[in-house]
Amino acid sequence: MLSSYTVSPLARQHDRTQFSCGYEILDRYLSKQASQDIKRRVAAVFVLTEQRNSVVKGYYTLSATSVLLHELPKTLQKKLPKYPSLPATLIGRLAVDKTVQGKGVGEKLLVDALIRAYQHSQDIGSIAIVVDAIDEQAKRFYLHYDFLAFDGYDQKLFLPMLEVKKLCRISR
Repeated sequence: MLSSYTVSPLARQHDRTQFSCGYEILDRYLSKQASQDIKRRVAAVFVLTEQRNSVVKGYYTLSATSVLLHELPKTLQKKLPKYPSLPATLIGRLAVDKTVQGKGVGEKLLVDALIRAYQHSQDIGSIAIVVDAIDEQAKRFYLHYDFLAFDGYDQKLFLPMLEVKKLCRISR
């Protein structure tokens, strides 16, 4: 089933009108804000559609961000330069339409985001992927893929790029 889906940058031909994930803020973002964020270079938006049509069934966003060195676990801090903040990649939003929830679409979107972020980290430095989980269910989703909590934050998680490489079995 998942092989019939494709992930691509959001474009005019994508039908966003039917998208509903159960979180109004995420639904509204896709329908009202995503195109503006793309134009303003605030976020890159990627959508999952069936290959046979342009109806959006899921999406995620990627942006540049930074992390404070002192918020990372001590074991990771020791391996990094002692800069106060370090470059990272933010998955700002990740949402799956209700019609395909529980069918592996979230995982497909996450893996696509991780691979894309890892590949770009080779050209533009990024030590980790960062997410702010919208709720406990989302937090459990990310924890399942080995994301780690930032010190002092309940919903803010990260995955070091070296772990992304292992998790996604990226060769280069």
